[in-house]
Amino acid sequence: MSSTQNPPTGALADLRVLELGTLIAGPFCGQLLGDMGAEVIKIEAPGQGDPMRHWGPQKRGTPSVWWPVIGRNKKAITLDLRQADGQRLFKDLCRSSDVVIENFRPGTLEKWNCGWDALSALNPKLILVRVSGYGQTGPYSQRAGYGGIGEAMGGLRYIVGEPDRPPSRVGISIGDSLAAVHACMGTLAALHHRERTGMGQVVDAAIYESVLSMMESLVTEFDQLGHVRERSGPILPRIAPSNVYPTRDGIVMIGANQDTVFARLCEAMDSPALAQDPRFRDHTARGEHQQELDTLIAAWTATLGTRELLDRLEKFGIPSGLIYRTADMLEDPHFRAREAIVTTQHPAFGPLRMQNVAPRLSASPSSVRTPAPELGQHNDEIYGGLLKLDAAEREALRTRGVI
Repeated sequence: MSSTQNPPTGALADLRVLELGTLIAGPFCGQLLGDMGAEVIKIEAPGQGDPMRHWGPQKRGTPSVWWPVIGRNKKAITLDLRQADGQRLFKDLCRSSDVVIENFRPGTLEKWNCGWDALSALNPKLILVRVSGYGQTGPYSQRAGYGGIGEAMGGLRYIVGEPDRPPSRVGISIGDSLAAVHACMGTLAALHHRERTGMGQVVDAAIYESVLSMMESLVTEFDQLGHVRERSGPILPRIAPSNVYPTRDGIVMIGANQDTVFARLCEAMDSPALAQDPRFRDHTARGEHQQELDTLIAAWTATLGTRELLDRLEKFGIPSGLIYRTADMLEDPHFRAREAIVTTQHPAFGPLRMQNVAPRLSASPSSVRTPAPELGQHNDEIYGGLLKLDAAEREALRTRGVI
């Protein structure tokens, strides 16, 4: 399916978003809002642009293949907020906008005379979404804070990896992305609040808190039990069986830790009595004998081929599956049926595949509508059309490096 077939609609189609900042934590929030239909105007420094335009794997002499994803569904203008004229133009844009996203170090907008007090005075309905490493307040707020640091401080890094090795990392920028998702969620809540009250507000999304919010009962376990979660490799301690198991020709992921599901797994193994074994008869017992149980299951799975095992597990209603790489996703019939990966048209690459939007809305579907823009591609549209600056005014601003 080509994204050009999707109509320019979505749940947020009546909203205008100004996206400041660079890299992932702010721009991914902008991508999510753009996917849901908002008009997202990305503001970049003249002659520089977001580093995401150049980061990530790419062939020599070709653009980044990361930028088309995080830059999709956006318009792009250039503007130097360090200059007074740039600040004036930005404030003019804020007068007719609904949301501003920024992920600078706290205090940067204020240094540019564009802090919350100044912007809300111009547009009381404006929502200012501020993404940072440590939040807008507190003793660490002025520190530089990248996603990896937030992952470490929020507790994630310590528990990722093998128990006999130093902490590892998830293979994506998960801290930045979690902050962006929380910022998007806060934006939607603030929009609902504005609908009831007519007033905007500040959304303060800290990377470390966004990671912390995903840490399940980690804090409470320590508070009440003195328990410290440790690195546990491919398992969650005391959640059994839930692991990766060998087959004759590969590996399969199986999750059967619920009592009724485990009983079905025992049936699939032709060992129904195992479900009544005192070592495995309930969730607590299986957790206490986790390694022993995994050894029994692995001995069984290793006798079967991967496809044979998956078919048998499906027959008995056991959650299971392969560990996918990208090639597996592109060939999977379920991905195809749900169009989880969409083919877009890109001016440099031609047909370009990327992940589709999520989640799905039945009445106001999100979509990938436009490719990531070139630097300053929409200057004339925004400055000439929205702000009504004539060609001579725009040229003067370009000459002075304001746009």
